[in-house]
Amino acid sequence: MFKFFKRVKTVVSSELNAMLDKAEDPVKMLDQFLRDMGEDIREAEAAVAKQIANEKILKRKAEDAQAMVEKRQSQAEKAILAGEDDLARRALQEKNDYENQANLLQQSYEQAANDSQVLKSKLDEMKKEYQEMNLKKDSLKARAESAKTRTKINRSMSSIGGDESRRGFERMEEKVLRYEAEAETTEDLSTQSRTLDDEFRKLDSNVDDELAALKESLGKE
Repeated sequence: MFKFFKRVKTVVSSELNAMLDKAEDPVKMLDQFLRDMGEDIREAEAAVAKQIANEKILKRKAEDAQAMVEKRQSQAEKAILAGEDDLARRALQEKNDYENQANLLQQSYEQAANDSQVLKSKLDEMKKEYQEMNLKKDSLKARAESAKTRTKINRSMSSIGGDESRRGFERMEEKVLRYEAEAETTEDLSTQSRTLDDEFRKLDSNVDDELAALKESLGKE
């Protein structure tokens, strides 16, 4: 009967921490522990119900046997009053047989009632432990998720500024500097080209102005 409590004792014992250390995913293991405990509780409930039913049957049989004791006692008394000693003797014999049965059944009933009480107490203890483990599971799951998140963030932060990231950043910086140098060189060449053309256009403009002024002075407009 007590085999149903075996796994529960394992879960709530110090072995829990060792099992969690070996587990790849503590959250999944905690869920599995609770599923096992729930199954144990259902089996224990069925066992308790069966024991209580057996207790009730024994009680009823003991009461029936005691009722027959009283019945045969009354019949023996009637037989004696009627002068039927032989009939009275037979009634008393059966009365004694039922009395023995009643005593045995009463003892069995009392033992069954005691067993039922013990099992019900154990079942209540299991349910209490299950509730405590369920609450603890929620706390442990939250802590596990928090630890995973912190680990992920710490790993991400440790990779920032690392050799690979730094080298990649430096390559991009060099490429940007090269782009800027190329842009400045192109701009200088373009500026130089535009300056030379501007000077020639300025020269052409001065000649035209001078020609116009000359014509004006000669009245050749």
